[in-house]
Amino acid sequence: MSILEAIILAIIEGITEFLPISSTGHMVIAASAMGIGADAYTKVFMVCIQLGAIMSVVVMYFKRFFKNFDFYFKLLAAFIPTAILGLLLKKQIDALLENVTVVAVTLLVGGVILLFIDKWFAKNEEMPENEMTYKKAAIIGTFQAISMIPGMSRSAVSIIGGLTQKLDRKTAAEFSFFLAVPTMFGATVKSMYDEREMLMQADLSLLAIGNVVAFVVAMIAIKFFIGVLTKYGFKAFGYYRIALGLAILILMALGYDLRIAD
Repeated sequence: MSILEAIILAIIEGITEFLPISSTGHMVIAASAMGIGADAYTKVFMVCIQLGAIMSVVVMYFKRFFKNFDFYFKLLAAFIPTAILGLLLKKQIDALLENVTVVAVTLLVGGVILLFIDKWFAKNEEMPENEMTYKKAAIIGTFQAISMIPGMSRSAVSIIGGLTQKLDRKTAAEFSFFLAVPTMFGATVKSMYDEREMLMQADLSLLAIGNVVAFVVAMIAIKFFIGVLTKYGFKAFGYYRIALGLAILILMALGYDLRIAD
């Protein structure tokens, strides 16, 4: 992986991590296009630079993160389902990270769902129940576990989980941001531990650059997303996902090899 490739992936991560369009899916597609998708270092890199992106949440919502201990326990209740399933299904998840077809299909299906989300949960904006309980947190965390399938989008499914608990769009999105912190931190630590021997011989400066770039870009993306989500809802993101998923499937049907080579 070159510095330019690392920066490109980090920019993609920063832009897409908190948008409901799948950061992992976009990075898998980009890595495949650059011919580095099958590299072991690339796979670790794509996980670890999420740490830079989630640090932007800690900075932007600093007061909320250090308000009370009850907040942390609710995040823990939401984090546990993803942590358990992540440990049990790690090998299967890693295999899916190499499958562009899976990404295309999940982008498409998720996009169709987003077209109707605003209508399904319209009442939440009029009469929201924004008090976060342990039960709501656990249910949102269970939804988040679905995002381990590349292309599903951690942000999208966790926000949808929040909407099912009668949160309004802004509150659901912000809790999704907060939940990203323990989730992505845990994924980063696990990935680095599993690949510690490879990382000891790798150029760690690329990871440092990637995390810094992802942090800066994510700060901008969060502000943009909250503004668009509050004013317009999910439909635009749904159309984008559908267009991208269809484009990938059409290119593959026409004979373009978008698979990640072994």
